[in-house]
Amino acid sequence: MANAEFELAKGSVFIDSDVVARIAGFAATMSYGVVGMAYRSKTDTMANLLKRENLAKGIKVNITDDNKISVDVHVIIEYGVNINVIGKSIIKNVKYQVSHMTGLDVEQVNVCVEGFRVQEQE
Repeated sequence: MANAEFELAKGSVFIDSDVVARIAGFAATMSYGVVGMAYRSKTDTMANLLKRENLAKGIKVNITDDNKISVDVHVIIEYGVNINVIGKSIIKNVKYQVSHMTGLDVEQVNVCVEGFRVQEQE
């Protein structure tokens, strides 16, 4: 994962890819039908065992040299919801939040539904 960099008249601004991942993770978890984030790799699983869990769990960010962003979002959804509708909602939310907070162009958001959970009725 690379970092984004802006050259300004009086200095530079660097945005760490982990910051972008946290923004994307927050946006994804706020989407209707998402009940959790899935691990994107075995490294994530080990991090959870070491209690290093955060909003970037289940998020992979790639920032190109010209500050274009692509995001992979690994989610667990609620049983019974329309996966296509949930996916579109996640894409819209992640693109908006990342673009709004960083000023960067989000070229692509890929949603990977890793599983579902049945919500207990009260």
